[in-house]
Amino acid sequence: MTLYHFGNCVALIYVPYYLTYKYSGLSEYGAFWKCIQAGCIYMFTQLAKMLVLATFFPDNETDLGSDFLGEFLKSTVDLADLIGLYIVLGSIPGKGHSKILTAGIGWATAEVILSRALLLWVGARGAEFDWNNFDMVVD
Repeated sequence: MTLYHFGNCVALIYVPYYLTYKYSGLSEYGAFWKCIQAGCIYMFTQLAKMLVLATFFPDNETDLGSDFLGEFLKSTVDLADLIGLYIVLGSIPGKGHSKILTAGIGWATAEVILSRALLLWVGARGAEFDWNNFDMVVD
């Protein structure tokens, strides 16, 4: 029953992206590599955000919430996502709806793979499997 539940959760997470790509007409435009490119730009923007946050905004656990300016500047790092999406949309030829759908599918698929599948793969390969790894994927 546990394997059935795992298969059901994996299908509910990953199959909608495949079905959206397949039945929205993107496969007819040959947009697969543009979706891959959007996913790579997503990975690059996340890496850049992590590097900026770790370099310029160290974690101060002694000051809880009193540094309003520092917290505001930390939240402005998310503008890198907008810059990345602008680059993706600028590099995709075609009409507006296919550009947005291609960028969205590539961006969202990369996000779900990096936030869910990578954690499960790394956690499940250990000598002892911890159910917390499964909870991270399902939640």
